[in-house]
Amino acid sequence: MGVLTAALCLAWALALGCAYPLTHGKPEAAGGGHPHGAEPPSNDTDLAELCADEGGFDAITLSENGTMLFFRGEEVWESSQRGTRVHARPLATSWPELGGPVDAALRLYRRQHPQEHQSLYLFQGEQVWAYAGGQLRPGFPRRVADEFPGVPGGVDAAVECHPKECGGETILFFKGDTVYSFDLELRVTKPRTWPGLGPCGAALRWLERYYCLRGTQFQRFNPLTGEVHPGYPRDLRDYFIPCPGRGHGQGNASWGDAGDRCSEMPFQALLSDDTGRIYAFRGGLSFRLDSWRDGHHAWPLGQTWPGLEGEVDAAFAWDRRTYLIQGSQVSVFLSEQGHRRVLGYPRALQEELGVPSADAAFTCPRSAHLYLITGDHVRLVNLTQTPRRAGEPVPLPHSHVDGAMCTDDGVFLFHGPSYYQYPSVAQLLEAQQHAPAQSIAAHFFHCHQ
Repeated sequence: MGVLTAALCLAWALALGCAYPLTHGKPEAAGGGHPHGAEPPSNDTDLAELCADEGGFDAITLSENGTMLFFRGEEVWESSQRGTRVHARPLATSWPELGGPVDAALRLYRRQHPQEHQSLYLFQGEQVWAYAGGQLRPGFPRRVADEFPGVPGGVDAAVECHPKECGGETILFFKGDTVYSFDLELRVTKPRTWPGLGPCGAALRWLERYYCLRGTQFQRFNPLTGEVHPGYPRDLRDYFIPCPGRGHGQGNASWGDAGDRCSEMPFQALLSDDTGRIYAFRGGLSFRLDSWRDGHHAWPLGQTWPGLEGEVDAAFAWDRRTYLIQGSQVSVFLSEQGHRRVLGYPRALQEELGVPSADAAFTCPRSAHLYLITGDHVRLVNLTQTPRRAGEPVPLPHSHVDGAMCTDDGVFLFHGPSYYQYPSVAQLLEAQQHAPAQSIAAHFFHCHQ
């Protein structure tokens, strides 16, 4: 036991030291007027109209609470907080000042500018309206050219571009074949032409990705160059709208509980990467847990990790790389926008980590120690060693776990609908009984219980 004890002591030393804002606006304020569990009921007619073959959209954006807003004519459809239902209402219910359809819409996210932060901008002809918490901001409506100098009226689409993705706080305005890039700090506009992208009837940023929509088709594009990613266009009803009988692969309807973030279906793996992003995996889908303002929507696995299909059994991150374990194989992706697969992968898990399989895995921030869980035991792997070898199994206070994750808040073990939190790796390994069970849906997905 001497060698094992020393190894675990070193591991402990290197391991961890060892709510939603309320919208104070009108009851009908989009994305903020209905708390969890009290959403207006959806019906088949609402969904049928939204999924209609002829139905393009005037604008699409996210509300301040992460729900998705679809504008068409005199109506707006809003996704539920779960993302699995939609309800429709007249535009005038939430924005009576408009008096007609919108040309474009965007949500502005600027923490350093409280007056603008979380504002919803709606464009109509030569004018723009700005709403915060469902209320029209003072001084609006204004001329588009006054609020955004150099940007013409009558824009077709607009989308905010975040600094990490565009090199500065920027808004992209689309009108015909021209893109107007507006710098929010310098207050200047630069016209661009992106012939490969073409006109956009609506534009959307979702989970650090940018989409141009025309009718029911959409393309993913690079916000700096306009380059369209391979594999597009695609039909937005297979991805952004829960249309019956549609969806990527088997379809949204067949995702069932796997695609419902608030269901109690177990997650097969969880991951906290070097950039602070947190992902949960089940049934060939992935969810982002760290960005509730963008909506906790299910997304097919291959959309985030290109070329990856099937189910993920375990996942962890180290040295700016993401490791996704599937059966006896492991794939490695660079933890950057786009998640590019490292050449030479997938590889045999035995060759890469010294084990044939794993139920769960985790690394802690700033540590090169990997913990692999199989059944009721955990084994330590030093990721800096070559070749990598797993240490002796150490018992856990759990007979089985579905997934595991470690952040600055501690170690989280997941089983069924519950998670168990430990302040550090050391306290997990020393525990004689498991920590109290807590709800995954309530804590990580903010679901109403």
